[in-house]
Amino acid sequence: MFKLFYAVVAAAAVAGVLTFLTSTSDRLDAGPLSASTEAVLKDCTQRPWPYLNCVGTPLGNPKVRLIATDRL
Repeated sequence: MFKLFYAVVAAAAVAGVLTFLTSTSDRLDAGPLSASTEAVLKDCTQRPWPYLNCVGTPLGNPKVRLIATDRL
């Protein structure tokens, strides 16, 4: 019984320490978007899947590879 209690307390302590260490930062990376970037973002969010992440736009992930269903 005590082993389980100590394991839970140790896991909570490790999770708390890791959360505290990774959450403290003085740097804030936020700001207003430019008009062109905002327009691209609004345009690609209105598309259905697979364009949810703005694939093919400057905001998208360039490592995403789309495969059409006619290739299956």
